[in-house]
Amino acid sequence: MDAQTAGRYAKTFDAFHSMCYFVPEVSDSLVAAGLEPGAMTYFAGRSAVMGRVAAPVVAATFYNFNPDLVATVVPRAWDLAGPEAIVAARYAGVDAALTRLLGARCVASVEMAEAADIAAIAARAARPEGRALFAAHAAVDWPTAPHLSLWHSLTLLREHRGDGHVAALQAAGLSGIEALITHSATGAGFKAEVARTLRGWSQQQWEEAAADLRDRGLLAGDGTLTELGTETREVAEDVTDDLAFAPWAELGDAGLDRLAELVTPMRAAIVEAGAFPAGAFGPRWGKS
Repeated sequence: MDAQTAGRYAKTFDAFHSMCYFVPEVSDSLVAAGLEPGAMTYFAGRSAVMGRVAAPVVAATFYNFNPDLVATVVPRAWDLAGPEAIVAARYAGVDAALTRLLGARCVASVEMAEAADIAAIAARAARPEGRALFAAHAAVDWPTAPHLSLWHSLTLLREHRGDGHVAALQAAGLSGIEALITHSATGAGFKAEVARTLRGWSQQQWEEAAADLRDRGLLAGDGTLTELGTETREVAEDVTDDLAFAPWAELGDAGLDRLAELVTPMRAAIVEAGAFPAGAFGPRWGKS
């Protein structure tokens, strides 16, 4: 196993975590806890583990969202529902969503329990130094139900990777919006218009950032990456893989292969059940 192989596995596992941003069970649970529907459920749901933080802290750790969008809901969210209640509501929503998407039999299966045990080995090996969002999530009490334990582990590993990815993007000279534009251009993330809208950037801001990327030789006139742009993204991804490798290495080849064998059909079931909006992602999304 090497860092890039582990990184490809991590990307295939991501849907098990990221379904929580799209399924109604999670947003409904957060609204029931007192939040307003829409952007607030995302920003408060994901950042509540950090406590009553200010909007700039959320924008800094999430990186590619328009800070003005974050400020429309944070810190107001903390007055509508306390962070601890929000965290509890998020896990309750995830519980309901996974039970619906995978079915009660899968949730209670020996395969689920085995996957949870394996993923926990990697997640518990991740180090918090320099990774603020991961460290906050790591402070949450570990769920006892296997399907929630697996979701928690994959969430920790995703946020651990994400904190490292922010560092890699900064080293590559890509701002938040530039990182978003270039990621969409790879075909591995949201389609450009979906990314712009969900991340809260105006058309003018998007076009100005794209023009700057073209001036720097990273983006072609048709919106695709140039050779330099492709190289820049590949280097950033390789650095991200390197920074995220240590916890995955704890599993060894056999452990990572077995985790993939167990989680891949679960991921497929989540996608096939319609957890994600149709047509939102590029052709390389979720590819290993």
